[in-house]
Amino acid sequence: MWGLDAGRDKLERRLLSVHCVLADAEVKGETNPAVRRWMKELKAVAYQADDVLDCFRYEGLRRQAQTGESMARKVQSYFTTQSPLLFRFTICRTLNRVLKKMDELVMEMNTFGLVEGTEVLQGLYRQTHSALDESAEIYGRDRDKELVVKLLLDQQDQHNVQVLPIIGMGGLGKTTLAKMVFNDSRVQKHFELKMWYCVSENFEATAIVKSIIELATNKRCDLPDTIELLRGRLQEVLGRKRYLLILDDVWNEEQQKWEDDLKPLLCSIGGSGSIIVVTSRSQQVASIMGTLPPHELACLSEDGSWELFSKKAFSKGVQERAEFVTIGRRIVNKCKGLPLALKTMGGLMSSKQQALEWQAIAESNLGDTVRGKDEILSILKLSYQHLSPEMKRCFAFCAVFPKDYEMEKDMLIQLWIANGFICEEGTMDLEQKAEFIFNDLVWRSFLQVFKLVKQAFYGSKRESNGCKMHDLMHDLAKAVANECATAEELIQQKASIKDVRHVQMSNTDELKQVNRLFKGTISLGTLLALSTSDKDLTDLKPMTLRALCCYSDHPSIVRSQFVNTAHLRYLDLSGSHSIVRLPNSVCMMYNLQSLRLNNCYQLRYLPEGMATMRKLSHIYLLGCHNLERMPPNLSQLHNLRTLTTFVVDTEDGFGIEELKDLRHLGNRLELYNLEKVKTGSKANIHGKQNLSELLLYWNHKESVIPRNGQVGNEEEVLESLVPHSELKILEVHGYVGLTISQWMRDPHMFQCLRELRISNCPRCKDLPLVWLSSSLEHLSLSCMVSLTTLCKQVDVEAARYNSTPQIFPRLKRMTLDNLPNLENWTEDIAGETSSFLMFPQLEELRIYDCFKLASLPESPVLTNLTCISYSVRAFVSMSMPLGSWPSLVSLNVGLLANIVIPPEDQQSQGQRSLDTLRSLETKGDNGFVSIFSLSKLRLGPCDCFAFVEELVISSCYNIVHWPVEELRCMPRIRSLRIWHCTNLEGKGSSSEEILPLPHLERLWIASCGRLLEIPKLPASLEEMKISYGISLVALPSNLGNLAKLRKLGMWGCNDLRELPDGMDGLTSLERLSISGCPGIEKFPQGLLQQLSALKYLYIHDCPDLQRRCTNFFPKDYEIEKDMLIQLWMANGYIHEEGTMDLAQKGEFVFNELTWRSFFKM
Repeated sequence: MWGLDAGRDKLERRLLSVHCVLADAEVKGETNPAVRRWMKELKAVAYQADDVLDCFRYEGLRRQAQTGESMARKVQSYFTTQSPLLFRFTICRTLNRVLKKMDELVMEMNTFGLVEGTEVLQGLYRQTHSALDESAEIYGRDRDKELVVKLLLDQQDQHNVQVLPIIGMGGLGKTTLAKMVFNDSRVQKHFELKMWYCVSENFEATAIVKSIIELATNKRCDLPDTIELLRGRLQEVLGRKRYLLILDDVWNEEQQKWEDDLKPLLCSIGGSGSIIVVTSRSQQVASIMGTLPPHELACLSEDGSWELFSKKAFSKGVQERAEFVTIGRRIVNKCKGLPLALKTMGGLMSSKQQALEWQAIAESNLGDTVRGKDEILSILKLSYQHLSPEMKRCFAFCAVFPKDYEMEKDMLIQLWIANGFICEEGTMDLEQKAEFIFNDLVWRSFLQVFKLVKQAFYGSKRESNGCKMHDLMHDLAKAVANECATAEELIQQKASIKDVRHVQMSNTDELKQVNRLFKGTISLGTLLALSTSDKDLTDLKPMTLRALCCYSDHPSIVRSQFVNTAHLRYLDLSGSHSIVRLPNSVCMMYNLQSLRLNNCYQLRYLPEGMATMRKLSHIYLLGCHNLERMPPNLSQLHNLRTLTTFVVDTEDGFGIEELKDLRHLGNRLELYNLEKVKTGSKANIHGKQNLSELLLYWNHKESVIPRNGQVGNEEEVLESLVPHSELKILEVHGYVGLTISQWMRDPHMFQCLRELRISNCPRCKDLPLVWLSSSLEHLSLSCMVSLTTLCKQVDVEAARYNSTPQIFPRLKRMTLDNLPNLENWTEDIAGETSSFLMFPQLEELRIYDCFKLASLPESPVLTNLTCISYSVRAFVSMSMPLGSWPSLVSLNVGLLANIVIPPEDQQSQGQRSLDTLRSLETKGDNGFVSIFSLSKLRLGPCDCFAFVEELVISSCYNIVHWPVEELRCMPRIRSLRIWHCTNLEGKGSSSEEILPLPHLERLWIASCGRLLEIPKLPASLEEMKISYGISLVALPSNLGNLAKLRKLGMWGCNDLRELPDGMDGLTSLERLSISGCPGIEKFPQGLLQQLSALKYLYIHDCPDLQRRCTNFFPKDYEIEKDMLIQLWMANGYIHEEGTMDLAQKGEFVFNELTWRSFFKM
């Protein structure tokens, strides 16, 4: 390329020669400062070299994208920043500079005697033994011991030697558990021969077999290292004896070494019931060696953790004072249940006699303490040293996130790839390799996986695969990575600005402060700035970025020139609500692999030229509900693996056929505007085997109700959108066909389906054949006005269990919303309906506006039941037999229902009806009457609702007086919420009478516009909120007697004129919020000074009160930033300056005071 190929090739050769010795350099760098300094300089130059090579790659992609452009356009490019002449001049100068520096480092490298080859593992491996210190108490492992011992004893009839792995991260106590089992008296009696061998790194067959022979004979084995001789001797000493062999601390992950070498020797000898117990940090070891399911050791419980820590901490003269206990529990929380950390920190605290010393430890990272580094991280670092170079880089990168951060798996993998941490290998592409590395890090306990639940559009929730790190693993990542930092660490100078390459920031204020620190162009690879502005990013000038994540409410963010588009691989602008159109300049990001625009609600247009971005693998558009159409010719993006949204249009290049050849598409696909598909779809959905979620919208939004009119080709289109049979989630919205498709009548299509949602299908009378699915867990049906029966042509005999038909055998959550003609649950082949029905696994049932539905199914595990009608019409009274749901925890009734309470003689033995019910909500007058009718009171609901702890009364317009008698039925209530009861005045009971709820802790009254008074409250109250009580004239008369009250809030109480005297009795009050109460002019004399526990004060829209309360804030007081600025403005402390208004000036002053360390955020 323009005569620069020779220089580029030379640079690549230099990088390769250096890479071959990096493993050895990393080991030597632990003890040799010169090597460590050389590696630091090498990294800096390597990044520069990578930038140079990346420029070559980008230029090649740019020229490829220009193919087919007009000659005039190509000539014009010579006079722009994209000129080939300018590229040659610039890159030649940079290339020579990097080559010169690289040559110097290679010469210096040769003086260190670095060795090429595989990584050399560093450190001496500990030798463990079977002896158990009888004087040392072991906490929280008794249950684990019993499980393992029972498992060992239960194998007595097994003729083949069994292998039981015990696995868990370093420091969990695997060796300790093995010792407990080994020394248990039952185990000692059960096995004729008991042996303990610490394997560590040496997994050679000869060494292990020779050691086992010595353990079995209790004398030295002098045989030569000939495996056949050793096998014969092993056969002699073990014979047919029942033996127990502990192989402690196994690291080997080479299957051949076990399967071919050791397994034939160890597992073919010994008597019935012989067992090998293997302890390891790796699940890979367990899968290779185990014949029994592995026993996974979990972290200690909160109580077990405290018990272990406190025994150590208070063992050498340190008294167990309340102050030490409070701080100690914070230290225990940092240990996250890891026994090694708990013992180490407990031992450390046993030498600390001063509370300040305890406080300092509690506020630091465990890995920053001397013992933490020497005793905890050194153990965990053994696991790190066994990682491949790629895995080390990927793990260390996780240090860029703060502790307890919940990382999305796909996002993390894409960031790894964007930064070049992963190289392609054989036929495995980058995505597959990254997936392998992620799973390996999970198997080795570096990462912990969980289901990440995020709030999606319209209040729904979406699950995705997430991961996080144990705090001590995070400390380890920090210890091995000096390139990753949060903005907070940079501001507090806990990380070196000179070394940092990956930065995470949480707000705009942090970015402003970091800008001051960097002072110009910096060499960043990753910038995760969760909230920012265009100007702040432009000032930062991160010209080498591979990954950028930020969101902004300013539309100019998409026009910023803050990144060099040559290098960017990952761009996430999710949540930037002001973006309407992405500019065409985005299409010049030819290296871009991931583009994330989730929840950019105003986004309407994507750039027209995106088809030239051939490297794009992921386009995320979740929640972009105003997107009008897609860019043309997306079929040219053959690398696409994720395209969450496709909006169908009718023009060439915009139709659904663009999806046909995108065979790698996976995860989630939402198809909109299917009404514009003229004939059967050619999208080849069935061929996209990686899809797990398919959402079909005939309109542009889920909530759009289809227009009335003639049925068109909807049935043909739906028939052509047949997916593969392993789909996990299926949604259909706005379909106006009369019948479901043929593929929906095939039960085999839903063998893996977990969730089905159908809405706004007004003509459809049938459901897909899912009621016998063994995988379906969530069903949601809404706005299907023609649906009369949920399941038709059910084979009752096939579904019957104990004479009650069972359908949806695995269903856990069901929502039925606005199905006005639904009246039957099932109908058999003869058209007969069943009055009794069983949902065996149903946990949550929500029913809204199903006017004809008269009965509910039985479910032994139902915990949450909601039945509400928002319409005034109700055709039938729903029967609600409370005895049908013995596990019910939450009940919400908002319709006229016949609630049946079973007589005492029919209730199950040992449990009264609804002993489990804890939460009760009545919605509307019908709901209130259904629950609290006088006939029910006479039947004794006091017993029925005696265990309710939370009560919500909402939208009950017939309530005028406080429902004192009804509340007496629920003596255990801890939380009471009364909302939108617009006629409630509060009169009718004696103002001296205390609300009859002796255990009440939380009271929230909202939008009760006629409320005049509140009765006296019980002394147990801890929180009270009153919002929009516009007629309220006084607070409870005994407010000052509520010594346990911690939080008090009042919003929109226009007629409230004063706070009552005696509030100085609120000795526990920590948070006080008053907003929109202009009638309150002042606090009672000296009140703020007397509220000794007060930590937070918020006052808004109370002009007189705001002016009077600025003179006093207690020590360690927490005040909201916006409120403080408003107080400054109200008192005239801030003046306008130039074009800066008061609010902007207040913001500036606040930031300056924070920057100068007068305030701590």
